Amino acid sequence: MSDFQRWDDAGHGLDADTRVKPKRPPMYKVLMLNDDYTPMEFVVHVLERFFGKSRDEASQITVHIHRRGVGECGVFTYEIAETKMTQVMDLARENQHPLQCMMELA
Repeated sequence: MSDFQRWDDAGHGLDADTRVKPKRPPMYKVLMLNDDYTPMEFVVHVLERFFGKSRDEASQITVHIHRRGVGECGVFTYEIAETKMTQVMDLARENQHPLQCMMELA
């Protein structure tokens, strides 16, 4: 048997080149939307807590969201992005803020 061949369970020789390489999962941006009611300090807190941003970075993103209407919080796999979105909106709802997030393919 050559170095480039291996045997499957049925005893058939398989070329090493036939192995399938796993694909990277698609990535999603978590975007936060501006509203006229959620305090900027709350948005900064959310960015620090759920997205691991420093105080300065969170403040810059918050100002960007305020001025542009939308800002990117981070890029994650689908499940992580969905979880972070849910955490943000749950905390906002608990604090009676209308803060909204959305996801889009990166």
